[in-house]
Amino acid sequence: MAKRKRCMSLTPELVAKCERPVPDPGPNTGFTVIKHQELDALTMHLLEELEGGDLWLFAYGSLIWKPNISFSEHRHGTIHGWHRSFCLEQRRWRGTPRQPGLMMALERGGSCSGMAYQLPDGEHREHIRNLVGREITTREDLGMVRWVTVRTDTGPLRALVFWAGPKGDGIALKLPLERVAWVLARACGHVGSCAGYLYNTVAKLEECGVHDRNLWRLQELVAEEIHGFSKEDAE
Repeated sequence: MAKRKRCMSLTPELVAKCERPVPDPGPNTGFTVIKHQELDALTMHLLEELEGGDLWLFAYGSLIWKPNISFSEHRHGTIHGWHRSFCLEQRRWRGTPRQPGLMMALERGGSCSGMAYQLPDGEHREHIRNLVGREITTREDLGMVRWVTVRTDTGPLRALVFWAGPKGDGIALKLPLERVAWVLARACGHVGSCAGYLYNTVAKLEECGVHDRNLWRLQELVAEEIHGFSKEDAE
């Protein structure tokens, strides 16, 4: 018997209430913009750790619905010892200094199911360089990329993952879901709203056959927050 498709409480119509034009406030103060030479060095370090094997990338959030990469194969997979967490404070992109947003990273403990993408052979250095250039923008972010073991139906594989084990300024760990929902329903930056980010992530995970109970509950809470908006909230 086919599984009945779940209907999300958070809808495109509700997300639209959170979207608004926001000027780009520019780079965050207090962080050091990373240099091209540092990204090149990180690329070579990760390439050496790959040791000539296949290059896989583990995606658990926006890389699933906006990968911006070409891949030759993809598999469902689970990593253990990590779980999704809205713990990255954002004062740019999907938030502002006045109303910071929250984005996902991987926090220690539990498990996380997502997608593993195999990148084409022969271009590993270019692929890694493009990925670190997209994900790592400040020197403080350098320690947030690592290799993890992904369990799949066809056996384990080693994959690169970004934003695992974040620490330092702008990291808010173990926030209650209700507080996260309050922020996601209100934060918006020049690239879009946090509610839109959550909607895209949950919708794509469900489409891929991955059901995250915490994210499913979170989208329900965000929908409730938006339903209760006052005029001031919407602005």
